[in-house]
Amino acid sequence: MSIYSGPARLILADGTRVPGTASLKTNQHGRPAGWGGTFRPDEATAAVRAAGDGLQIELPYEEFGDVAVTGTRRLLATQILMTLAGRGPAPF
Repeated sequence: MSIYSGPARLILADGTRVPGTASLKTNQHGRPAGWGGTFRPDEATAAVRAAGDGLQIELPYEEFGDVAVTGTRRLLATQILMTLAGRGPAPF
């Protein structure tokens, strides 16, 4: 199982890059192949809250992966945590 935890940028459908922190991993044995995890944006704007499909995650050193938001929950009054499902090869 591969993992990544650290700085990342979520790229919205309009090309806006949203900085934040990602925690990603590949699925364990016995589950369908794939990867996913969470993303906590530094700032939770309306565009970030409305994000859903057709997104990318950018990791350091220009590594990219296609993702979809499968859930969002509030952490604090100004912070959210987004659950991501990866598509294609993992960028880590």
